[in-house]
Amino acid sequence: MKKTNIIAIGVIALGMLALVFAAGDMSTYSNFEKAMSQPEGKHQIVGYLSKDKPMEYNPEEDANYFSFYMKDKKGMEKKVGYIGTKPQDFERSEELVLTGTMKGDEFIATDMLMKCPSKYTDEEIQLKEKVYTENK
Repeated sequence: MKKTNIIAIGVIALGMLALVFAAGDMSTYSNFEKAMSQPEGKHQIVGYLSKDKPMEYNPEEDANYFSFYMKDKKGMEKKVGYIGTKPQDFERSEELVLTGTMKGDEFIATDMLMKCPSKYTDEEIQLKEKVYTENK
């Protein structure tokens, strides 16, 4: 067997191994109830910021810890400890996707995705579309 064939087989095997490990990390969205019943597992939870509850971020004390309250899609509210700095315009987020684990009564998030509101209103979009079609 040629060296190139052996190298090609090795590269394909490594690629397949990488896909197997990546597939194990992919998960469906969860909620706080499921995360509490499986605290050892990693969960992705979609929810909304509870704007009426306090947010705590003290960069002088710990710049990599930010806590807030979130309601999941089923309406359960929990305190979230995010390992990272407070994102800019966090209060304006419409929806949050957190990845992490439950520790007691708190969800510890290591990753956060924010869905922010559109910067355009419906009227602005319609006006831009009208101007675009008139200029064609």
